[in-house]
Amino acid sequence: RGNTTVDDLMSILGGGGGSGSGQIDTNFDTNTTTTSTTTNSPPKRTTSLDFPSELAIFHDLLYEATEKSINVRVKHLVARGDASGAETLLDSFPSDDDAKLRTYLPILKLYCEQEDVDAAFTLFHRMRDEPKVRLEPENYVLLLSTLAEGGYFSSSSKRIVSTAHKLGYEKSSGPELFHDLVSIMSEDVLEISSASARRLYNALLHGFQDGDNNNNNTDTDDDGTGNNSSSRRSRLEPIHSLADIKPSTKPARPNELVASRVAVGRSTGVCPCTGVKLRLIKLERGQQELLQNRLLELSHSTFEDFNNNNNRRGRGVNYAEKELDSFVGWLDKREGKAFTAIVDGANVAYYMQNFEQGCFNYHQIQFMIDALEKMNEKPLVVVPYKYCSPSFQLTMAGTSRRQMLSRGEQGILSSLLKSGKLYRVPAKCLDDYYWMLASISSQTKSRAGQDLDVPPNNTSSRWPGTRPVVITNDQMRDHQLGILEPRLFRRWTSCYIVNYNFTAFVGDQTVEREIVFSTADFFSREIQCNETEEGKVWHFPVKDWALDDRFCVRIPS
Repeated sequence: RGNTTVDDLMSILGGGGGSGSGQIDTNFDTNTTTTSTTTNSPPKRTTSLDFPSELAIFHDLLYEATEKSINVRVKHLVARGDASGAETLLDSFPSDDDAKLRTYLPILKLYCEQEDVDAAFTLFHRMRDEPKVRLEPENYVLLLSTLAEGGYFSSSSKRIVSTAHKLGYEKSSGPELFHDLVSIMSEDVLEISSASARRLYNALLHGFQDGDNNNNNTDTDDDGTGNNSSSRRSRLEPIHSLADIKPSTKPARPNELVASRVAVGRSTGVCPCTGVKLRLIKLERGQQELLQNRLLELSHSTFEDFNNNNNRRGRGVNYAEKELDSFVGWLDKREGKAFTAIVDGANVAYYMQNFEQGCFNYHQIQFMIDALEKMNEKPLVVVPYKYCSPSFQLTMAGTSRRQMLSRGEQGILSSLLKSGKLYRVPAKCLDDYYWMLASISSQTKSRAGQDLDVPPNNTSSRWPGTRPVVITNDQMRDHQLGILEPRLFRRWTSCYIVNYNFTAFVGDQTVEREIVFSTADFFSREIQCNETEEGKVWHFPVKDWALDDRFCVRIPS
C-alpha cells in the first residue's frame, strides 16, 4: 500500500541480511467459501490467507528467523490446533536468541486444552529452563489446574504423567506429584491472584468428584455414620468463575479434600480449617551473608554514582564499602547488651513534618527511644552524618533552608551519642544500608550466642518475633529490586520491619504521647507447606484478599 515495500514489512519482524534457511510451510491457513451469483453459474471459490503468518514464513526463508517471526508462526499453528508442530518450530530459534514466555505460552495453553498432559508437562519444564522465560503464577496454576481437573492428584488415580519420572519426579500421579509441583512453584512465586485461586478450587473439586464417582464407596467414618472418605471429598460446592471464594472457618474432617479460603490468626498463625500453625520463614545464614555482601557492593556503587553525578572526587575507591564494613565490625566487637531495635533515625525525625514549621525533629527520635525502652527493647538510632551538626541544610516541600538545632535538641543528640544509642553514618554514605545491615548483624560479642528472638506469650510486654527489628515506615521501593530477588526480600521485610504511627511534634510538643506499632509478621507472606497427620497442607497468599487470608489446600492421602 502506497510506498510500503516487502522490506518494510520485514523490518517489523526484525529481519536483516543473510541467507535464509528452512522449509516452506505449504499448509496455509485459509478460510475457503463458495458463492454463486446465479443459480446456473458455477460456484466461485474465494480464499483468505493468514497474511501475518505467510509474511513470517517468507521472512524466515530470506533471512535468519527471529523471535518475532517465529512467534507469529507459532500463533498461526496454535490457531489451527497444531501444538506439536508449533513446539517443533521452536527448535529453529537462532543460537544467539532465546524464546520468550509469549512464544511458549500459547502452545502450553493448547496442550492443556487438548488434555495432552505429557506434552504440557514436558514443555512446562522446557520453559523453566529457558533463560528469558520468567514464569508467572498463572502459568503454574494453568498446569496444576489441568492435572487437578483430570484427577491426576487423587491417591487412587489410574492416570499417570508418563514423562514425570524422566523429569526427576518420584511419583507420576497422586498427592506427591501435587506437592512436588507446588514446591517448585514456591521457589519462583510469592502469591497468586484470586482468579487463580478460583480456578484451582474448581479444578480440584471437579477432579476429585470424578474420581469419587469411579470408586466403590466402601470406607466407613470413624464416627460410624457410614459416610465414606470419598464422599467427604465432595463437600465443596462449585463457584462461578467471577465469584469470590467465601472464607471458611469449618474444621476439616479426616481424609477430606481442603480447598478453602481461610483467615489465619494474626497473633497465633493458626489456620482455622486444618489447625496448622504457619511458620515465619527466616533468612538462612547463607542468605543473610548474601544480603550483607549485596549491601557492601551497593554502598560502593551508590557512592561512585553520587560522586560522578556531582562531579566530585571520591575519598577512595572503596571508601563507602570500607565504612559500612567498619560498622559491621563495630557491631560485632562492642560490649554490653545486644541491640534489639534498629531505628531509621531520619525516617522517624521527618515523620509527619510536612508543614510550615516542620523540621528534622530530634524530639520525635527521643520519643521513639523512650517508647522502645519501656517495652524492654535495646534501641540503636542510625542517623546520617549531616544531622549530627548544630546546623544543616534542610530541603522540604521543594524549598531549602538552614535548620539550627535548639538547645534541647542538641542535648538529645549529645545524650544519645554518649550513651552509645546513636550511630552517625559517614558523609556521602547511604544510611539505609546501615540500618538494613544492622538487622542481620551477628553482634558477636554482645550477643554471646544468645537467641534474641522473642517467643509468643512472653511476660515482658514485648511483641513476639525476630530480633533485632527495624523501626521504619520506609517502603524501600528503591532497593527491593537491587538487593535480593523478590522472595528473599519479602522474607527479610516480613521478619524485620516494624511500622509505626504517632501524632507529629511541633517543636517539643505533641497532642498524643502514644506510638502505635504495626509489628513484623508472625507468619510469612509466601507460599508454604506444613506437615500434619493428615498429610501436607499448603497455604497460598492471595494478592487481592486480606493480608491474613490464605488459600488453603490439602490433598487427601
